[in-house]
Amino acid sequence: MVKVLGRIARNQNALSPVVSSIIMVSITIVIAVASSNWLGAVAGAYTTSEQIDSPTTYAKWDAVLFVNGGWNITIELKNSGSADTTVNSILLNGLPLKDYTNSNIILYVDGVQQARLTSIYIPLHKGSLVRLLLQVERYKDGTGIEGCTENTRIEMKILTGGGNYPTAVRLP
Repeated sequence: MVKVLGRIARNQNALSPVVSSIIMVSITIVIAVASSNWLGAVAGAYTTSEQIDSPTTYAKWDAVLFVNGGWNITIELKNSGSADTTVNSILLNGLPLKDYTNSNIILYVDGVQQARLTSIYIPLHKGSLVRLLLQVERYKDGTGIEGCTENTRIEMKILTGGGNYPTAVRLP
C-alpha cells in the first residue's frame, strides 16, 4: 500500500527501530576500531625512543699502562629502548675525548681500538650491548689526564642523537 503525499510516494513499511539501531551501532563500532588502529600506528611511529642503560661500569689500575700508569675503565652500554641510536661523543670530566691527546687516552669498542677520538661513531642497535674500554693515564707531575688520580671520582657522559647519559666511576 502506497500513499502519495504531493508528488512523493512513501512506503509505510519502514525499517524497525531495533534494526536501524543495530545498523547505527555497527557503523559506529567499525569507525571506532578503524580510528583507534590508525591513531595507534601514528602514535607508535612517533614514540620510538632510545634508552641507554649502563649496567656495568668499573675501573682497574694498571701500573704499566702509559708512562705514569693508568686505569682501564670498562663501561657497558645497553640500548633497552625501541629505536636504534649512535654514540656521537663521550665526555670525560666535562671535556670531549677529542680534546685529549691520543697519548693520554685510548678508546676500545668491543675490543677494537678506535684510531681517532676526533669523530666517534658507535652504533647501538635496540636490544644490543656494547662494551667500551677507556684507558686513561694517571695525572702526575703535569702529565696525564687532569683529575684522574687515585681515589677520585670521574664523571662521564655518553652523548647520542637522542640525549646524554651520565655515569661515574671511582678510580681505585
